[in-house]
Amino acid sequence: MKRSYPGWLGLLLVAGLFSGCGSGDGTPASPAQTNATGRGTLLQSPALRVTSLNAADLTAELSASGSGKQLLQLAGTPKCGVDVYYLQYNTVGGAGEATTASGVMLLPNGATGCSGARPLLLYGHGTTFQKTYNLADVANNSEAALLAAMYTAQGYIVVAPNYAGYDSSTLSYHPYLNADQQAKDMIDSLAAARSQLAQVTTVSESGKVFVSGYSQGGHVAMATARAMQAAKMTLTASAPASGPYALTALFDAVVLGNVNLGATGFAPLVLTSYQKSYSNAYANPAAIYEAAYAGSAETIVPNATLDYTDLLAQGKLPQALFSSTPPAPQFAAITPPTTPAALAPLFALGFGANNLLSNAFRLAYLQDALTNPDGAIPTLSTGLPPANPASALRQDLKLNDLRNWVPQSPMLLCGGNADPVVYYFNTQIIQGFFVGAGAPAPLFTVVDVDSSPTGATDPWALVKGGFAQTKAATAQAAVAAGAKDGGVAAVTQAYHSMAAPFCAAAARGFFSQF
Repeated sequence: MKRSYPGWLGLLLVAGLFSGCGSGDGTPASPAQTNATGRGTLLQSPALRVTSLNAADLTAELSASGSGKQLLQLAGTPKCGVDVYYLQYNTVGGAGEATTASGVMLLPNGATGCSGARPLLLYGHGTTFQKTYNLADVANNSEAALLAAMYTAQGYIVVAPNYAGYDSSTLSYHPYLNADQQAKDMIDSLAAARSQLAQVTTVSESGKVFVSGYSQGGHVAMATARAMQAAKMTLTASAPASGPYALTALFDAVVLGNVNLGATGFAPLVLTSYQKSYSNAYANPAAIYEAAYAGSAETIVPNATLDYTDLLAQGKLPQALFSSTPPAPQFAAITPPTTPAALAPLFALGFGANNLLSNAFRLAYLQDALTNPDGAIPTLSTGLPPANPASALRQDLKLNDLRNWVPQSPMLLCGGNADPVVYYFNTQIIQGFFVGAGAPAPLFTVVDVDSSPTGATDPWALVKGGFAQTKAATAQAAVAAGAKDGGVAAVTQAYHSMAAPFCAAAARGFFSQF
Protein backbone atom coordinates (compact mmCIF):
# COMPACT_ATOMS: atom_id res chain seq x y z
CA MET A 1 0.00 0.00 0.00
CA LYS A 2 2.74 2.39 -0.96
CA ARG A 3 1.73 6.02 -1.29
CA SER A 4 3.26 8.14 -4.00
CA TYR A 5 4.85 10.62 -1.60
CA PRO A 6 8.46 11.84 -1.59
CA GLY A 7 10.86 9.32 -0.10
CA TRP A 8 12.89 6.32 -1.17
CA LEU A 9 16.05 8.35 -0.54
CA GLY A 10 14.84 10.80 -3.17
CA LEU A 11 14.82 8.06 -5.79
CA LEU A 12 12.53 10.06 -8.00
CA LEU A 13 15.70 11.97 -8.80
CA VAL A 14 17.16 8.74 -10.12
CA ALA A 15 14.56 8.87 -12.89
CA GLY A 16 17.16 9.95 -15.40
CA LEU A 17 19.67 7.26 -14.59
CA PHE A 18 18.72 5.09 -17.59
CA SER A 19 18.42 7.93 -20.09
CA GLY A 20 20.98 8.69 -22.74
CA CYS A 21 22.74 5.36 -22.35
CA GLY A 22 21.50 3.45 -25.35
CA SER A 23 18.17 1.84 -26.09
CA GLY A 24 19.24 -1.76 -26.50
CA ASP A 25 17.63 -3.56 -29.38
CA GLY A 26 14.81 -1.09 -29.92
CA THR A 27 11.54 -2.45 -31.24
CA PRO A 28 12.06 -5.87 -32.84
CA ALA A 29 11.36 -5.95 -36.54
CA SER A 30 8.15 -7.93 -37.09
CA PRO A 31 7.95 -9.60 -33.64
CA ALA A 32 5.97 -12.82 -33.57
CA GLN A 33 2.47 -12.12 -32.24
CA THR A 34 0.83 -15.02 -30.45
CA ASN A 35 -2.89 -15.78 -30.40
CA ALA A 36 -2.60 -18.15 -27.45
CA THR A 37 -4.93 -17.38 -24.55
CA GLY A 38 -3.30 -19.61 -21.95
CA ARG A 39 -2.22 -17.96 -18.70
CA GLY A 40 1.40 -16.82 -18.72
CA THR A 41 1.63 -16.75 -22.51
CA LEU A 42 3.66 -13.87 -23.93
CA LEU A 43 1.62 -11.61 -26.19
CA GLN A 44 4.75 -10.50 -28.04
CA SER A 45 7.59 -12.93 -28.57
CA PRO A 46 10.40 -12.16 -28.42
CA ALA A 47 9.71 -9.54 -25.77
CA LEU A 48 10.90 -6.00 -26.39
CA ARG A 49 14.27 -5.11 -24.87
CA VAL A 50 13.77 -1.43 -24.11
CA THR A 51 17.04 -0.52 -22.39
CA SER A 52 20.54 -1.88 -21.97
CA LEU A 53 23.06 -0.34 -19.60
CA ASN A 54 26.48 -1.62 -18.58
CA ALA A 55 27.80 -1.56 -15.01
CA ALA A 56 30.16 1.36 -15.56
CA ASP A 57 27.46 3.58 -17.04
CA LEU A 58 25.03 2.64 -14.29
CA THR A 59 27.61 3.51 -11.64
CA ALA A 60 28.40 6.82 -13.31
CA GLU A 61 24.76 7.79 -13.57
CA LEU A 62 24.09 6.96 -9.93
CA SER A 63 27.20 8.81 -8.80
CA ALA A 64 26.03 11.98 -10.52
CA SER A 65 23.38 12.78 -7.87
CA GLY A 66 23.22 12.88 -4.11
CA SER A 67 20.31 10.46 -4.04
CA GLY A 68 22.12 8.13 -6.41
CA LYS A 69 25.16 8.13 -4.15
CA GLN A 70 22.90 7.21 -1.22
CA LEU A 71 21.48 4.33 -3.23
CA LEU A 72 24.99 3.17 -4.15
CA GLN A 73 25.94 3.23 -0.48
CA LEU A 74 22.93 1.10 0.38
CA ALA A 75 22.92 -1.26 -2.62
CA GLY A 76 26.66 -1.43 -3.31
CA THR A 77 28.62 -0.57 -6.44
CA PRO A 78 27.04 -2.29 -9.47
CA LYS A 79 29.02 -5.28 -10.68
CA CYS A 80 26.56 -5.95 -13.52
CA GLY A 81 24.75 -3.94 -16.13
CA VAL A 82 21.00 -4.19 -16.67
CA ASP A 83 18.94 -5.28 -19.69
CA VAL A 84 15.27 -4.25 -19.39
CA TYR A 85 12.60 -6.37 -21.13
CA TYR A 86 8.95 -5.33 -21.39
CA LEU A 87 6.56 -8.26 -20.97
CA GLN A 88 2.90 -8.51 -21.96
CA TYR A 89 1.09 -11.73 -21.10
CA ASN A 90 -2.25 -13.43 -20.50
CA THR A 91 -3.63 -13.74 -16.99
CA VAL A 92 -6.99 -13.59 -15.19
CA GLY A 93 -8.99 -10.95 -13.32
CA GLY A 94 -10.52 -11.05 -9.87
CA ALA A 95 -13.59 -12.97 -11.03
CA GLY A 96 -11.50 -15.41 -13.08
CA GLU A 97 -12.14 -13.58 -16.33
CA ALA A 98 -9.49 -13.76 -19.05
CA THR A 99 -7.42 -10.58 -19.34
CA THR A 100 -3.90 -9.34 -19.97
CA ALA A 101 -1.20 -7.72 -17.90
CA SER A 102 2.32 -6.40 -18.37
CA GLY A 103 5.55 -6.22 -16.42
CA VAL A 104 9.30 -6.17 -16.57
CA MET A 105 12.17 -8.63 -16.61
CA LEU A 106 15.55 -7.22 -15.59
CA LEU A 107 18.55 -9.30 -16.64
CA PRO A 108 22.12 -8.73 -15.50
CA ASN A 109 24.77 -8.29 -18.16
CA GLY A 110 28.53 -8.39 -17.86
CA ALA A 111 31.22 -10.85 -16.94
CA THR A 112 31.86 -12.60 -13.62
CA GLY A 113 28.71 -13.04 -11.54
CA CYS A 114 26.53 -11.49 -14.24
CA SER A 115 26.12 -14.27 -16.78
CA GLY A 116 25.31 -17.94 -16.71
CA ALA A 117 23.09 -19.35 -13.94
CA ARG A 118 21.70 -16.56 -11.75
CA PRO A 119 19.19 -16.42 -8.86
CA LEU A 120 15.72 -15.10 -9.69
CA LEU A 121 13.61 -12.63 -7.72
CA LEU A 122 9.84 -12.39 -8.30
CA TYR A 123 8.71 -9.01 -6.95
CA GLY A 124 5.38 -7.37 -6.10
CA HIS A 125 5.29 -3.57 -6.22
CA GLY A 126 3.51 -1.22 -3.81
CA THR A 127 0.20 0.54 -4.30
CA THR A 128 0.05 3.08 -7.08
CA PHE A 129 -2.94 5.21 -7.98
CA GLN A 130 -1.88 5.85 -11.58
CA LYS A 131 -3.14 3.46 -14.24
CA THR A 132 -0.11 4.16 -16.47
CA TYR A 133 2.29 2.61 -13.93
CA ASN A 134 4.94 0.60 -15.77
CA LEU A 135 8.01 -0.94 -14.17
CA ALA A 136 9.61 -1.39 -17.58
CA ASP A 137 9.80 2.40 -17.85
CA VAL A 138 12.83 2.36 -15.56
CA ALA A 139 13.77 5.94 -16.40
CA ASN A 140 10.57 7.19 -14.80
CA ASN A 141 9.82 4.56 -12.16
CA SER A 142 11.65 4.81 -8.84
CA GLU A 143 10.68 1.30 -7.67
CA ALA A 144 12.08 -0.18 -10.88
CA ALA A 145 15.29 1.83 -10.44
CA LEU A 146 15.62 0.45 -6.92
CA LEU A 147 15.15 -3.13 -8.17
CA ALA A 148 17.75 -2.59 -10.88
CA ALA A 149 20.35 -1.16 -8.50
CA MET A 150 19.64 -3.39 -5.50
CA TYR A 151 19.20 -6.71 -7.28
CA THR A 152 20.00 -6.91 -10.98
CA ALA A 153 23.20 -4.87 -10.69
CA GLN A 154 24.30 -7.48 -8.14
CA GLY A 155 23.53 -10.46 -10.39
CA TYR A 156 19.85 -11.22 -9.87
CA ILE A 157 17.25 -11.85 -12.54
CA VAL A 158 14.20 -9.79 -11.55
CA VAL A 159 10.61 -10.37 -12.71
CA ALA A 160 7.96 -7.89 -11.62
CA PRO A 161 4.41 -7.50 -12.95
CA ASN A 162 2.62 -4.17 -13.24
CA TYR A 163 -0.56 -6.05 -12.20
CA ALA A 164 -3.82 -6.50 -14.06
CA GLY A 165 -5.65 -3.21 -14.46
CA TYR A 166 -2.47 -1.17 -15.03
CA ASP A 167 -0.45 -0.06 -18.03
CA SER A 168 -1.62 -1.94 -21.15
CA SER A 169 -3.83 -4.42 -19.27
CA THR A 170 -7.30 -4.86 -20.76
CA LEU A 171 -8.93 -5.25 -17.34
CA SER A 172 -11.14 -2.27 -16.41
CA TYR A 173 -10.32 -2.42 -12.68
CA HIS A 174 -7.46 -3.59 -10.48
CA PRO A 175 -8.02 -6.68 -8.26
CA TYR A 176 -6.45 -4.91 -5.28
CA LEU A 177 -5.57 -7.13 -2.31
CA ASN A 178 -7.20 -10.09 -4.01
CA ALA A 179 -4.76 -12.71 -2.78
CA ASP A 180 -5.72 -15.47 -5.22
CA GLN A 181 -5.75 -13.26 -8.32
CA GLN A 182 -2.58 -11.38 -7.50
CA ALA A 183 -0.69 -14.59 -6.82
CA LYS A 184 -1.87 -15.91 -10.20
CA ASP A 185 -0.75 -12.66 -11.85
CA MET A 186 2.70 -13.00 -10.28
CA ILE A 187 3.03 -16.64 -11.32
CA ASP A 188 1.81 -15.84 -14.83
CA SER A 189 4.40 -13.06 -15.14
CA LEU A 190 7.04 -15.58 -14.10
CA ALA A 191 5.89 -18.03 -16.78
CA ALA A 192 6.00 -15.27 -19.39
CA ALA A 193 9.46 -14.22 -18.29
CA ARG A 194 10.75 -17.77 -18.39
CA SER A 195 9.55 -18.20 -21.96
CA GLN A 196 11.55 -15.10 -22.89
CA LEU A 197 14.53 -16.15 -20.80
CA ALA A 198 14.71 -19.38 -22.78
CA GLN A 199 15.61 -17.24 -25.80
CA VAL A 200 18.50 -15.47 -24.04
CA THR A 201 21.86 -17.20 -24.31
CA THR A 202 23.89 -15.27 -21.72
CA VAL A 203 21.74 -15.70 -18.61
CA SER A 204 19.83 -18.62 -17.15
CA GLU A 205 18.21 -19.58 -13.84
CA SER A 206 20.35 -21.11 -11.11
CA GLY A 207 17.40 -22.83 -9.45
CA LYS A 208 17.28 -20.31 -6.56
CA VAL A 209 13.88 -18.56 -6.61
CA PHE A 210 13.00 -15.76 -4.20
CA VAL A 211 9.80 -13.77 -3.74
CA SER A 212 9.57 -10.31 -2.24
CA GLY A 213 7.42 -7.19 -2.35
CA TYR A 214 6.68 -4.03 -0.42
CA SER A 215 3.40 -2.67 1.01
CA GLN A 216 0.61 -3.96 -1.25
CA GLY A 217 3.45 -6.00 -2.73
CA GLY A 218 4.14 -7.45 0.70
CA HIS A 219 0.64 -8.93 0.71
CA VAL A 220 1.13 -10.01 -2.92
CA ALA A 221 4.48 -11.63 -2.11
CA MET A 222 3.08 -13.60 0.81
CA ALA A 223 0.03 -14.70 -1.19
CA THR A 224 2.39 -15.76 -3.99
CA ALA A 225 4.60 -17.73 -1.60
CA ARG A 226 1.48 -19.48 -0.33
CA ALA A 227 0.34 -20.31 -3.88
CA MET A 228 3.77 -21.52 -4.96
CA GLN A 229 4.03 -23.73 -1.89
CA ALA A 230 0.58 -25.20 -2.58
CA ALA A 231 1.58 -25.87 -6.21
CA LYS A 232 4.89 -27.40 -5.09
CA MET A 233 6.84 -24.84 -7.11
CA THR A 234 10.44 -24.10 -6.19
CA LEU A 235 10.63 -21.35 -3.57
CA THR A 236 13.98 -20.88 -1.87
CA ALA A 237 12.93 -18.07 0.50
CA SER A 238 10.61 -15.06 0.64
CA ALA A 239 10.71 -11.57 2.09
CA PRO A 240 7.33 -9.81 2.30
CA ALA A 241 7.74 -6.27 3.65
CA SER A 242 5.32 -3.81 5.29
CA GLY A 243 2.31 -5.68 3.95
CA PRO A 244 -1.33 -5.77 5.11
CA TYR A 245 -1.28 -9.49 5.89
CA ALA A 246 -3.94 -9.42 8.64
CA LEU A 247 -6.49 -7.73 6.40
CA THR A 248 -9.56 -8.06 8.60
CA ALA A 249 -7.65 -6.75 11.61
CA LEU A 250 -6.33 -3.80 9.61
CA PHE A 251 -9.71 -2.76 8.23
CA ASP A 252 -11.41 -3.27 11.59
CA ALA A 253 -8.82 -0.95 13.14
CA VAL A 254 -9.44 1.68 10.47
CA VAL A 255 -13.23 1.61 10.86
CA LEU A 256 -12.78 1.72 14.64
CA GLY A 257 -11.17 5.10 14.01
CA ASN A 258 -7.48 4.32 13.58
CA VAL A 259 -7.55 5.75 10.07
CA ASN A 260 -4.28 5.27 8.24
CA LEU A 261 -2.57 7.75 5.96
CA GLY A 262 -3.93 7.56 2.42
CA ALA A 263 -7.12 5.76 3.44
CA THR A 264 -9.34 7.59 0.94
CA GLY A 265 -7.21 6.22 -1.88
CA PHE A 266 -7.01 2.68 -0.55
CA ALA A 267 -10.72 2.35 0.28
CA PRO A 268 -12.09 2.65 -3.28
CA LEU A 269 -9.35 0.34 -4.57
CA VAL A 270 -10.38 -2.35 -2.08
CA LEU A 271 -14.13 -1.87 -2.36
CA THR A 272 -14.14 -1.84 -6.17
CA SER A 273 -11.82 -4.84 -6.27
CA TYR A 274 -14.07 -6.95 -4.08
CA GLN A 275 -17.27 -5.81 -5.77
CA LYS A 276 -15.89 -6.71 -9.20
CA SER A 277 -14.40 -9.97 -7.91
CA TYR A 278 -17.23 -11.25 -5.69
CA SER A 279 -20.28 -9.06 -6.52
CA ASN A 280 -21.18 -8.69 -2.84
CA ALA A 281 -19.23 -5.81 -1.29
CA TYR A 282 -22.18 -3.39 -1.65
CA ALA A 283 -25.56 -3.09 -3.34
CA ASN A 284 -24.52 0.04 -5.23
CA PRO A 285 -21.93 2.79 -4.68
CA ALA A 286 -24.53 5.12 -3.13
CA ALA A 287 -25.02 2.57 -0.34
CA ILE A 288 -21.54 3.16 1.03
CA TYR A 289 -20.12 6.39 -0.43
CA GLU A 290 -21.23 9.94 0.24
CA ALA A 291 -23.25 11.39 -2.62
CA ALA A 292 -20.42 13.64 -3.83
CA TYR A 293 -18.24 10.60 -4.58
CA ALA A 294 -20.68 7.77 -5.31
CA GLY A 295 -20.73 8.45 -9.04
CA SER A 296 -16.97 8.33 -9.53
CA ALA A 297 -15.73 6.01 -6.76
CA GLU A 298 -15.58 2.85 -8.88
CA THR A 299 -13.44 4.44 -11.59
CA ILE A 300 -11.42 7.14 -9.80
CA VAL A 301 -8.50 4.81 -8.94
CA PRO A 302 -6.36 3.71 -10.56
CA ASN A 303 -6.52 7.01 -12.41
CA ALA A 304 -5.47 7.55 -16.00
CA THR A 305 -3.51 10.74 -15.27
CA LEU A 306 -3.63 11.77 -11.60
CA ASP A 307 -1.71 10.58 -8.56
CA TYR A 308 -3.20 10.55 -5.06
CA THR A 309 -1.86 13.98 -4.16
CA ASP A 310 -3.43 15.39 -7.34
CA LEU A 311 -6.75 13.70 -6.61
CA LEU A 312 -6.77 15.32 -3.18
CA ALA A 313 -5.69 18.71 -4.49
CA GLN A 314 -8.40 18.73 -7.17
CA GLY A 315 -11.12 17.59 -4.77
CA LYS A 316 -11.74 14.33 -6.62
CA LEU A 317 -11.05 12.49 -3.37
CA PRO A 318 -11.39 13.95 0.13
CA GLN A 319 -8.82 13.79 2.93
CA ALA A 320 -11.41 12.46 5.40
CA LEU A 321 -12.56 8.86 5.21
CA PHE A 322 -15.36 9.25 7.78
CA SER A 323 -17.68 11.94 9.05
CA SER A 324 -16.73 13.81 12.21
CA THR A 325 -20.31 13.16 13.35
CA PRO A 326 -20.46 9.79 15.14
CA PRO A 327 -22.61 7.15 13.39
CA ALA A 328 -24.25 6.51 16.79
CA PRO A 329 -23.76 8.19 20.19
CA GLN A 330 -21.77 5.27 21.64
CA PHE A 331 -19.06 5.81 19.00
CA ALA A 332 -18.34 9.45 19.85
CA ALA A 333 -15.08 8.53 21.61
CA ILE A 334 -13.70 6.98 18.42
CA THR A 335 -14.85 9.75 16.06
CA PRO A 336 -11.94 10.31 16.05
CA PRO A 337 -9.99 8.45 18.76
CA THR A 338 -7.77 10.61 20.96
CA THR A 339 -5.59 7.80 22.28
CA PRO A 340 -2.79 7.03 22.04
CA ALA A 341 -1.94 10.72 22.11
CA ALA A 342 0.99 10.30 19.71
CA LEU A 343 -1.33 8.97 17.00
CA ALA A 344 -4.30 11.25 17.64
CA PRO A 345 -3.22 13.82 14.99
CA LEU A 346 -2.93 11.04 12.39
CA PHE A 347 -6.35 9.62 13.23
CA ALA A 348 -7.91 13.10 13.19
CA LEU A 349 -6.93 13.51 9.54
CA GLY A 350 -9.34 10.70 8.71
CA PHE A 351 -12.43 12.58 9.92
CA GLY A 352 -14.20 15.67 8.61
CA ALA A 353 -17.32 17.20 7.14
CA ASN A 354 -16.29 16.32 3.58
CA ASN A 355 -15.80 12.58 3.87
CA LEU A 356 -15.74 9.59 1.51
CA LEU A 357 -17.66 6.78 3.23
CA SER A 358 -21.12 7.21 4.74
CA ASN A 359 -22.04 6.89 8.39
CA ALA A 360 -24.50 4.15 7.43
CA PHE A 361 -21.61 2.10 6.06
CA ARG A 362 -19.45 2.74 9.12
CA LEU A 363 -22.23 1.90 11.56
CA ALA A 364 -23.07 -1.42 9.88
CA TYR A 365 -19.40 -2.38 9.75
CA LEU A 366 -18.83 -1.44 13.40
CA GLN A 367 -21.81 -3.44 14.55
CA ASP A 368 -20.50 -6.57 12.85
CA ALA A 369 -16.93 -5.96 14.03
CA LEU A 370 -18.10 -5.71 17.63
CA THR A 371 -20.47 -8.68 17.35
CA ASN A 372 -18.00 -10.89 15.43
CA PRO A 373 -14.61 -9.50 16.45
CA ASP A 374 -11.27 -10.23 14.89
CA GLY A 375 -9.06 -12.17 17.28
CA ALA A 376 -6.35 -9.51 17.20
CA ILE A 377 -8.25 -6.19 17.00
CA PRO A 378 -9.31 -4.34 19.12
CA THR A 379 -7.93 -6.72 21.75
CA LEU A 380 -5.73 -9.77 21.31
CA SER A 381 -7.51 -13.05 21.96
CA THR A 382 -7.11 -15.89 19.47
CA GLY A 383 -5.10 -13.84 16.98
CA LEU A 384 -7.30 -15.33 14.25
CA PRO A 385 -9.64 -13.66 11.75
CA PRO A 386 -13.30 -13.43 12.84
CA ALA A 387 -14.94 -16.85 12.83
CA ASN A 388 -18.29 -15.90 11.27
CA PRO A 389 -18.45 -12.30 10.07
CA ALA A 390 -21.94 -11.34 8.89
CA SER A 391 -20.79 -8.39 6.79
CA ALA A 392 -20.13 -9.39 3.17
CA LEU A 393 -17.19 -6.99 3.04
CA ARG A 394 -15.64 -8.53 6.16
CA GLN A 395 -16.19 -11.96 4.60
CA ASP A 396 -14.23 -10.78 1.57
CA LEU A 397 -11.50 -9.37 3.78
CA LYS A 398 -11.28 -12.67 5.64
CA LEU A 399 -11.03 -14.53 2.33
CA ASN A 400 -7.95 -12.45 1.50
CA ASP A 401 -6.50 -12.42 5.00
CA LEU A 402 -3.28 -14.43 5.07
CA ARG A 403 -3.75 -15.99 8.49
CA ASN A 404 -4.65 -19.31 6.87
CA TRP A 405 -1.39 -21.06 5.94
CA VAL A 406 2.04 -21.92 7.33
CA PRO A 407 5.21 -21.32 5.29
CA GLN A 408 7.58 -24.21 4.80
CA SER A 409 10.52 -22.18 3.48
CA PRO A 410 12.49 -19.40 5.20
CA MET A 411 10.83 -16.00 5.39
CA LEU A 412 12.00 -12.50 6.30
CA LEU A 413 9.37 -10.07 7.58
CA CYS A 414 10.47 -6.44 7.39
CA GLY A 415 8.85 -3.13 8.31
CA GLY A 416 9.01 -0.05 10.52
CA ASN A 417 7.22 0.05 13.87
CA ALA A 418 5.82 3.57 13.39
CA ASP A 419 4.45 3.05 9.87
CA PRO A 420 1.32 5.26 9.49
CA VAL A 421 0.16 3.58 6.26
CA VAL A 422 0.40 -0.17 6.89
CA TYR A 423 0.45 -0.53 10.64
CA TYR A 424 3.28 -2.65 12.01
CA PHE A 425 0.84 -4.83 13.91
CA ASN A 426 0.34 -6.68 10.61
CA THR A 427 3.88 -8.03 10.91
CA GLN A 428 3.43 -8.87 14.59
CA ILE A 429 0.06 -10.56 14.09
CA ILE A 430 1.18 -12.72 11.16
CA GLN A 431 4.38 -13.75 12.92
CA GLY A 432 2.37 -14.72 16.00
CA PHE A 433 -0.08 -16.65 13.85
CA PHE A 434 2.65 -18.59 12.06
CA VAL A 435 4.36 -19.57 15.30
CA GLY A 436 1.03 -20.45 16.94
CA ALA A 437 0.11 -22.57 13.93
CA GLY A 438 3.19 -24.69 14.45
CA ALA A 439 5.83 -23.11 12.26
CA PRO A 440 9.23 -23.17 13.97
CA ALA A 441 10.28 -19.69 15.09
CA PRO A 442 13.75 -20.02 13.47
CA LEU A 443 11.98 -20.18 10.10
CA PHE A 444 11.23 -16.45 10.44
CA THR A 445 13.51 -13.47 10.62
CA VAL A 446 11.86 -10.18 11.61
CA VAL A 447 13.55 -6.85 10.95
CA ASP A 448 12.19 -3.60 12.35
CA VAL A 449 14.18 -0.98 10.46
CA ASP A 450 13.07 1.65 12.99
CA SER A 451 14.82 0.04 15.93
CA SER A 452 18.25 0.30 17.49
CA PRO A 453 20.93 -2.27 16.62
CA THR A 454 21.06 -5.02 19.20
CA GLY A 455 24.84 -4.92 19.34
CA ALA A 456 28.04 -5.12 17.36
CA THR A 457 26.98 -8.41 15.79
CA ASP A 458 23.52 -7.27 14.69
CA PRO A 459 23.38 -8.26 10.98
CA TRP A 460 20.83 -5.50 10.35
CA ALA A 461 22.79 -2.68 12.00
CA LEU A 462 23.54 -0.87 8.72
CA VAL A 463 19.90 -1.08 7.62
CA LYS A 464 18.68 0.28 10.95
CA GLY A 465 21.35 2.97 11.07
CA GLY A 466 20.64 4.07 7.52
CA PHE A 467 16.92 4.39 8.19
CA ALA A 468 17.59 6.42 11.33
CA GLN A 469 19.85 8.79 9.37
CA THR A 470 17.29 9.20 6.60
CA LYS A 471 14.52 9.88 9.10
CA ALA A 472 16.66 12.48 10.87
CA ALA A 473 17.59 14.14 7.58
CA THR A 474 13.92 14.35 6.58
CA ALA A 475 13.05 16.03 9.87
CA GLN A 476 15.98 18.45 9.60
CA ALA A 477 15.01 19.43 6.06
CA ALA A 478 11.46 20.14 7.19
CA VAL A 479 12.65 22.30 10.06
CA ALA A 480 14.97 24.20 7.72
CA ALA A 481 11.96 24.83 5.47
CA GLY A 482 10.02 26.33 8.36
CA ALA A 483 8.25 23.39 10.02
CA LYS A 484 7.36 24.19 13.63
CA ASP A 485 6.80 20.62 14.78
CA GLY A 486 10.39 19.43 14.63
CA GLY A 487 9.73 17.71 11.33
CA VAL A 488 7.26 15.21 12.80
CA ALA A 489 4.65 15.71 10.07
CA ALA A 490 7.25 15.42 7.30
CA VAL A 491 8.57 12.16 8.72
CA THR A 492 5.02 10.81 9.07
CA GLN A 493 4.21 11.63 5.46
CA ALA A 494 7.41 10.05 4.11
CA TYR A 495 7.83 7.17 6.60
CA HIS A 496 6.21 4.34 4.64
CA SER A 497 8.11 5.02 1.43
CA MET A 498 11.35 5.79 3.31
CA ALA A 499 11.41 2.29 4.76
CA ALA A 500 11.14 0.59 1.37
CA PRO A 501 14.80 0.65 0.21
CA PHE A 502 16.00 -0.44 3.64
CA CYS A 503 13.66 -3.43 3.62
CA ALA A 504 14.92 -4.20 0.09
CA ALA A 505 18.49 -4.16 1.40
CA ALA A 506 17.48 -6.42 4.30
CA ALA A 507 15.75 -8.81 1.89
CA ARG A 508 18.82 -9.06 -0.34
CA GLY A 509 21.01 -9.70 2.68
CA PHE A 510 18.61 -12.41 3.82
CA PHE A 511 18.54 -14.03 0.38
CA SER A 512 22.33 -14.01 0.11
CA GLN A 513 22.66 -16.74 2.74
CA PHE A 514 20.87 -19.17 0.42
